[in-house]
Amino acid sequence: MEYKDIVPGRFCERKNRFIAQVEVQEGAQVHRENVHVKNTGRCQELFVPGAEVWLEKSAAKGRKTAYDLVGVKKGDVLVNVDSNAPNGAVREWLESGGYFKDVTLIRPETVHGSSRFDFYVEAGGRKIFIEVKGVTLERQSMAMFPDAPSLRALKHVEELRQALGEGYECYVLFVIQMKGVSGFTPNRETQPEFADALLFAQRAGVRVLAYDCLVTQNSMRISEPVPVILDEDEALLNHIAQPLLVWYDANRRSLPWRETPTPYRVWVSEIMLQQTRVEAVKPYFGRFMEELPDIAALAAAPEDVLLKLWEGLGYYSRARNLKKAAVQIMEAYDGQMPADFESLKRLSGIGSYTAGAIASIAFGLAVPAVDGNVLRVLSRLLSFDADVLNPAVKRDVEQRLLTVMPKDRPGDFNQALMELGAMVCVPNGAPKCEECPWNGLCRANRDNAQLQYPKKSAKKPRQIEKRTVLVLRDANRVAIRKRPKDGLLAGLYEFPSLDGHMSREEVLLWLKERGMDAVRIEKLPSAKHIFTHKEWHMNGYYVQADRLERMKADDTLLFVEPEETEEKYPIPSAYAAYTRYLDIKTGSSRIRAEIDRKKEEKGK
Repeated sequence: MEYKDIVPGRFCERKNRFIAQVEVQEGAQVHRENVHVKNTGRCQELFVPGAEVWLEKSAAKGRKTAYDLVGVKKGDVLVNVDSNAPNGAVREWLESGGYFKDVTLIRPETVHGSSRFDFYVEAGGRKIFIEVKGVTLERQSMAMFPDAPSLRALKHVEELRQALGEGYECYVLFVIQMKGVSGFTPNRETQPEFADALLFAQRAGVRVLAYDCLVTQNSMRISEPVPVILDEDEALLNHIAQPLLVWYDANRRSLPWRETPTPYRVWVSEIMLQQTRVEAVKPYFGRFMEELPDIAALAAAPEDVLLKLWEGLGYYSRARNLKKAAVQIMEAYDGQMPADFESLKRLSGIGSYTAGAIASIAFGLAVPAVDGNVLRVLSRLLSFDADVLNPAVKRDVEQRLLTVMPKDRPGDFNQALMELGAMVCVPNGAPKCEECPWNGLCRANRDNAQLQYPKKSAKKPRQIEKRTVLVLRDANRVAIRKRPKDGLLAGLYEFPSLDGHMSREEVLLWLKERGMDAVRIEKLPSAKHIFTHKEWHMNGYYVQADRLERMKADDTLLFVEPEETEEKYPIPSAYAAYTRYLDIKTGSSRIRAEIDRKKEEKGK
């Protein structure tokens, strides 16, 4: 759409909806004129004193205003403010086959029922109504409509929905009269009824489109589609990436797996970090990489070696699934981690979160990674009441994030969300809202309701099991046994234990029935260990025997030197309260001792 006879000017003031005063420059002469404003909207952020404007000189004789104000410069962006321009640009666009390729009829200003729609189009046997809305309002790179309440716009949207039910294809086309916007959203602040009507119409089947325009002083043409965000949550999410990444760049922790994010290192770290604190994982990760530096080494590792490396981290099925997946990778992918989301999800122990983390961090793919941290952060940001333990809620959050995560930094975006949940929007106690990059966006913070989120359904109470643990030894060896290959703590080693809380006399009787008299028996402190679905409440006894071999044959028991349990036999942290009586270190305490020893040797 072309203009003729354009002259520049400087905006002075707006006298009313239709008239503005402008300093008009024609050649070397500057004079102040009343000009016709071809946009009756508010345009308050555009029509400011001193703004550069463009005027079209009217060819009509005898008009009170000799110029029409058609364009204004906002920063570096030229905005067309001619209310007639969108329809003219759309007509040219339709005639050129810009959207429908087989158009046979374009009829403007067509009456249907009690409405008059901007265009009626026939294309390939389809009958189509199009309502065009010009958009000049932009905030934080989002185009918005309307800038003032419009009952006419509301009526058109509702009647398009009715026409849809009569067999017509119906479109609302928002023509953004500028370049440089990141998306379009209805202006709920100005007219929430219009935003709701538009969303309702879209859900009924009305197509909602938005296109930006290539604007010059002399022309305006439809250019490219921009994302349409009708939901309030979508609009909010559209603003989260930039401040989050700025915060992350300034505050990210230096973590061993983060500095060299190879697929293997990312994978192992993410599995270790499930249900486990970062500080607890750090020493385990370093030792694991030393012992099993690649997928081939992991696939070939004996189970006892693997579980000993995992000793103290808990949730030992994670380690077994790591090995199973490593074998899968060796067999199906020639030892290389697959570089796509769906293939990653088919590996043992890898769900959508871990697959998303590996895909985004190691391979740069734009895939969300939604865990409990992310669900908590987003439930507070959006103040949604849905149960975050419901898998459908997690899938919904993944889909929402997919549309807003930056394609150039997907791994950093996912890690920043996790980091925000770990360091600021913390799970226990009050979040540190004053440090949050979303301080001005978060609805829970706005409503002072942070601790009301996330919403979770009540968990079933954990089952309590009473056990009696025996630290049973002679002068040289201690009795241990391997747990069954299935179930809780499968395949790990434990001290002999009895169901229930046994008295001293009951323990002595149990020993006697197995052919052994205790030289000494001593009651140990009680201990408790919490699993996901059950708790162990343990009593313990230290039993000194003359010779363990005197016990009647029991093929479940092994008699080993205490130092061997430290080196070879993985004993879970559930028994940490009792391993101390063997004068050995297991799990994290053993790793810390190794680190201290290496530091000491290095110092020498």
